[in-house]
Amino acid sequence: MKVYVKISSIVLVSLIAGCLFLSCNQGGSSDTTWLRGANFTPSTAINQLEFWQEETFDPETIDRELGWAEEIGFNCMRVYLHHLAWEVDKPGFKDRMGQYLAIADKHNIRTIFVFFDDCWNPTYSAGKQPDPKPGVHNSGWVRDPGDLLFTSPELIDVLEAYVKDILETFKDDKRIVLWDLYNEPGNSGYQNKSMPLLQSVFKWAREVNPSQPVSSAVWHNELSDLNKFQLENSDIITYHNYSDEISHQQAIDTLRTYNKPMICSEYMARRNNSLFTNIMPILKEQGIGAINWGLVEGKTNTKYAWNEPIPDGSEPEPWFHEVFRKDGTPYKQEEVDLIKALAKE
Repeated sequence: MKVYVKISSIVLVSLIAGCLFLSCNQGGSSDTTWLRGANFTPSTAINQLEFWQEETFDPETIDRELGWAEEIGFNCMRVYLHHLAWEVDKPGFKDRMGQYLAIADKHNIRTIFVFFDDCWNPTYSAGKQPDPKPGVHNSGWVRDPGDLLFTSPELIDVLEAYVKDILETFKDDKRIVLWDLYNEPGNSGYQNKSMPLLQSVFKWAREVNPSQPVSSAVWHNELSDLNKFQLENSDIITYHNYSDEISHQQAIDTLRTYNKPMICSEYMARRNNSLFTNIMPILKEQGIGAINWGLVEGKTNTKYAWNEPIPDGSEPEPWFHEVFRKDGTPYKQEEVDLIKALAKE
């Protein structure tokens, strides 16, 4: 959820033979469809817990908003999970994942699920989630596992059980295109403190051996140890870039040397000149999956910029993220027209 800068050449390792097409995944699928879509949280959820808890799971909104995504040609959503929602209601959590997948599949949308995350609020609790703070980007988003792992190291056993249970349950589900094991490890000042969990989650995934590929996106050039591990161990190279087309192409050129399929799993921050108009055509031309941040304006408040709160909640100009207003009308019609055109090519 933060800017990814070009990976320094010092983290490059021996080239790994492979293919540059998403069809060459671990599951051996012959699907060569170009992935394009968004990071998705329904507009009625402030965070992962409000998304997945029984009391606030909202299939009606999910159905409506994924319908809008389908209409413009999106075919993939990146969706965050949270271990606490699983821990308090394991069968219900997996059932709701199944409901979500059925809705997405109805709209011809495949899913990238995300397990862990080092971004935003360090603590969390089950039950009612906080209301959004006016004009504040992701005021209620929570890390997973966050600081709790450092204060209660025995949590690692719960996390292992969580990851393995979800992977075992859905390891052959063709509606899932990729498992994103850890979002932006090292963020929030954790740096290499995140390495043990990063190494563990890849180990757990390999023990289950799902049919789908696994990955963790590189996002910052200063985290060289984490970057090296992520790039070496991911089946597909995923990365985040919220900069302009020059910086983005430099990142692509560096990451291409790994000779693996690639997905940009976060981009599009209008204030930073990371736009649909200057980035998405590059990704399409080079066969790289294009997953922007944000679909519909809502309780996450990610139409506001990371570090530019507007306390009175007035409209930012431009919007930082998001494609649609709450009523389903596009924020910018020309962006939607471009997405449709690229999806049809």
